[in-house]
Amino acid sequence: MAERTVLDLYRHDFDAPREEHYAHWTPHGRRTLSTAEFFCSTASLAEALIDLGVTSGDRVMLVSDDRPEWHIADLAVLDLGAVDVPVYATLTPDQVAYQVNDSGAQVAIAENAEQIAKFLEIRSRCPTLEHLVQIEGPREEGVFALDDLTVNTGDGAEQRFWDRAAALDEQSLATIVYTSGTTGDPKGVMLSHDNFVQNAQYIFRRIRGDRADLVLEFLPLCHAAERTAGYCYMLGGTSKAYCSVEHVGELIAAIRPTVFLAVPRVYEKVYQKIFARVDASSPLKRSLFNWALGVGRHAAGERVAGRAIGGTPALQHALADRLVLSKIRAAFGGRERFCVTGAADTPKHVLEFFHAIGICMVEAYGLTETCAVVSIGGTEPGSLRLGCVGRPLDNVDVRLAPDGEITVKGPSITTGYWNKPEATADVFDAKGYFHTGDIGEIDDDGFIKFIDRKKDLIVTSGGKNVAPQTIESQLKKSQLVDSVVVLGDRRRFVSALFSPNFEELQRWADAHGVSYNGPSDLTTDASILEAFQQIVDSTNSRLARYEQIKEFRVLPETLSIEGGHLTPTLKIKRRVVEQQFADLIEEIYKA
Repeated sequence: MAERTVLDLYRHDFDAPREEHYAHWTPHGRRTLSTAEFFCSTASLAEALIDLGVTSGDRVMLVSDDRPEWHIADLAVLDLGAVDVPVYATLTPDQVAYQVNDSGAQVAIAENAEQIAKFLEIRSRCPTLEHLVQIEGPREEGVFALDDLTVNTGDGAEQRFWDRAAALDEQSLATIVYTSGTTGDPKGVMLSHDNFVQNAQYIFRRIRGDRADLVLEFLPLCHAAERTAGYCYMLGGTSKAYCSVEHVGELIAAIRPTVFLAVPRVYEKVYQKIFARVDASSPLKRSLFNWALGVGRHAAGERVAGRAIGGTPALQHALADRLVLSKIRAAFGGRERFCVTGAADTPKHVLEFFHAIGICMVEAYGLTETCAVVSIGGTEPGSLRLGCVGRPLDNVDVRLAPDGEITVKGPSITTGYWNKPEATADVFDAKGYFHTGDIGEIDDDGFIKFIDRKKDLIVTSGGKNVAPQTIESQLKKSQLVDSVVVLGDRRRFVSALFSPNFEELQRWADAHGVSYNGPSDLTTDASILEAFQQIVDSTNSRLARYEQIKEFRVLPETLSIEGGHLTPTLKIKRRVVEQQFADLIEEIYKA
């Protein structure tokens, strides 16, 4: 059967029954659902939503961490021909209210009392919002419990589920996904069933899943990348583990996934923690680690090039793997076939490290508007080129505009923004190509290299173009750096704001006899500032003169989602940082 809709992708899951098909992991334990239990809850919820008045085209808001119930709600809504509106759990009540009113959502399904409280607070301001459903925990009066709506109704509910699925129009709207809105009100990206199916099918051709896999979903499922990945997993009929992004670090070794997706910042933090432990170890252990990593890098280079490793290098690699590399992989469960990185540029040194320890890292590139993926590497020899985000999917046409902007066209591209025809017209050219706002390059073999966001490119007052992300990725090699923002647009020179890793900063201070009473002392001590200067000097040595950082400051806090500095996928909101630290930036350029 040819897949037309998201429900057709799910059918592959349904046709691969097993007892522990879906597992929800928390620090308190693991809960599993069989294929049949998951489907029964999904079909029952669809019937309950009908009873609540949900019909084709209606919008249902969904806010929850990753768990089986997210997909149960998603599939139940889509089965009705309705449209789900997934939102981040980190949104404030006012932000939620905007998205409820803009989408006209009639029902909201939220994970717990904390999330439901946002809807209770804004309910009087949201005239279309009629019903609230809570997944777990104690409830306020008038809020439905999801468990009460997923009780097996029997009476043909499961057959009606598939009958409705068969009648769906693949071009019908499946979801409205709101962008982060860092430069104005969020825009609702409209994605159809066909958008998701086209993207999932062609991703699956590039990196095949297997029913023997155990995939892990921990990035927010409201993000287009993780959501599309979830549909790819359904297409492969894999077993799934879900956990919160907050707990993945402590749970991944026990979960032991074979495939997962993460944003670059997750991998960067792992890289920094491992090197911090190595730096704190004995000289003998450091020497062994560096030797093993060198052997692993050579072996990884051969693998990526499609060449076999034999003779002495093979023996050395086997020894390095047994003594060191396999122990590092064990922190991820030790069973990874591959992992995917996307949603931002991944520093090349991080890519090289993961390949060196024996974890194949596949880069991908795309936006919400492209239904997640424009290009992706692969697991076959010759399908990867480190530092590039793969080749375009076979059903996506990619062209570079004269200024280097990546433009795309294909069946997985959005038709536009909900209720915003002017914004829609702004991003499509006369030939129907979507303008991504990203600057890139395409080599002779068709691999795309991401350079930077067009709006983030720095043009100095001397007219020189500087791509900040490239510089930032070099500066973040140090364990002392949590994140960094490179500045200099329309300025005389390039500067930087360092967001420190206070845990490592305290270790460094203790090791070097620096006394301190609090974080502010750590960011102003002369010897610590000299350590940051060395980080800058090391990076500057690899940059053109006009790219080099002339001044920097160390912030007294770590940039965070809670502080409004980062998106839920850990990308820096540059404009927010520039506004919040405007006085400090002016101080730099007055110096």
